[in-house]
Amino acid sequence: SVKELRAAVQHARSEGIRVGLVPTMGALHEGHASLIRRAAEECGLVIVSDFVNPTQFDRASDLASYPRTLDADLETMAANGAGIAFVPSVEEMYPEPDTRQFDLGEVAETMEGAKRPGHFNGVCQIVSKLFDAAMPDRAYFGEKDFQQVAVIKRMKELCGYEGIEIVRCPIRRAADGLALSSRNALLTPEGRAIAPEIRRIMLESQKKFSEGVHLPEVKTFVEEAISSTPGLDLEYFEIADALTMQPLSEWPAEREAVGCITVYSGKVRLIDNIVYNPSTIHGK
Repeated sequence: SVKELRAAVQHARSEGIRVGLVPTMGALHEGHASLIRRAAEECGLVIVSDFVNPTQFDRASDLASYPRTLDADLETMAANGAGIAFVPSVEEMYPEPDTRQFDLGEVAETMEGAKRPGHFNGVCQIVSKLFDAAMPDRAYFGEKDFQQVAVIKRMKELCGYEGIEIVRCPIRRAADGLALSSRNALLTPEGRAIAPEIRRIMLESQKKFSEGVHLPEVKTFVEEAISSTPGLDLEYFEIADALTMQPLSEWPAEREAVGCITVYSGKVRLIDNIVYNPSTIHGK
């Protein structure tokens, strides 16, 4: 329960122990395991939450089909250094409806924010509840959800969580390049075989960027390459400022840009991203 979690955290703090939190929706894979290991390296107590949050799903069918593998999740947590598994019920986290609306600004208006209305507000509802319950020193999030991390940082400012450091961790990938995701388990064999094309095309776009190809041409290349790949259905590809998440029409002179993509393989929604760093442009 939240009450028991707070008591455990308070005891750890009384011993001078740093507390880390890894929020998850379960169906843990190597990407989650890497977050837990990073937290265990940096914190004396690692809390891993395992909760499929209903308020961040915009479709009931997506919530119903989301994979749930609690027994395996607990084994993954224990094997990678977690000290506490926090597995609350919906009633525990939402004893009454959460009507809070977060003023997230421009970072939440584009891409996922535009395609999934209410999604980021639901993310902030649950993450703020987890922050309140766990009171961590550090919270660990994967870069696969690049825009989500920017949103959580904005929520941190709004809610005054100054004492919590948001730690962004690298994407973990399968050997063939596919970003690890709980949703990958829902792919058909044919869908799993073609999904690595997303990463291959994104890497090709990064190469074009480093060769000095203009942004609109790089964007068009990715859109056309994905759309012409049998078995993949492009929802969007956007090249945005890596800090503001605002779409760009030309490459920034100094700051990084990030290419964010969402592709369907059948009914499975896959996301990925790639960073375009100006220091990698030929001649710099």
